[in-house]
Amino acid sequence: MITRRSFLTTAAAATALPLPALAYTPPKHLLPTRVRIAARFQPGEIVILPRSFFLYHVTGPKEALRYGIAVARPGLGYTGTATIKRKVEWPTWRPTDEMIARDPGAYGKYKDNQDRMPGGPGNPLGARAMYLYEGNKDTYVRIHGTIEPRSIGHMASSGCFRMLNDHVIDLYKKVPIGTKVTVLQT
Repeated sequence: MITRRSFLTTAAAATALPLPALAYTPPKHLLPTRVRIAARFQPGEIVILPRSFFLYHVTGPKEALRYGIAVARPGLGYTGTATIKRKVEWPTWRPTDEMIARDPGAYGKYKDNQDRMPGGPGNPLGARAMYLYEGNKDTYVRIHGTIEPRSIGHMASSGCFRMLNDHVIDLYKKVPIGTKVTVLQT
């Protein structure tokens, strides 16, 4: 159920988005589409095919809703099976130590401190984030929104799976904590 607070926060954030983010329409093949999926995947789980730039939310036997995504740049991708153990609306963000070391020009201000970027329309994680864990270990891989909508369909992230904000909000509502996520070989 949408609360007044949630509606107002989302509406305010949407009006603060840069015009290009609001104006962007992805190619048709990256829009949510109902598709068939292998019977081995169970309703409720998420399957990600990084090579194809698609995330599948299995909605029934042999049925899924397919979303276009952005994936990790070469050498930074995750494969395996994880579980969504945390979900956050308008999450805060901090680059990982590896990101800081790899690109000190962009992330140097985060070195040797615990600063975090507050959630909101300028935050790289976008409107929603789902945190992937292997057992009780955080993988530091997220399924999240983006402030770079044109990155969808490309190798663009530092390891996470980016979705358009409208799409990640839709998926976020549908999947509970405990959802299995399978990321197939890249």
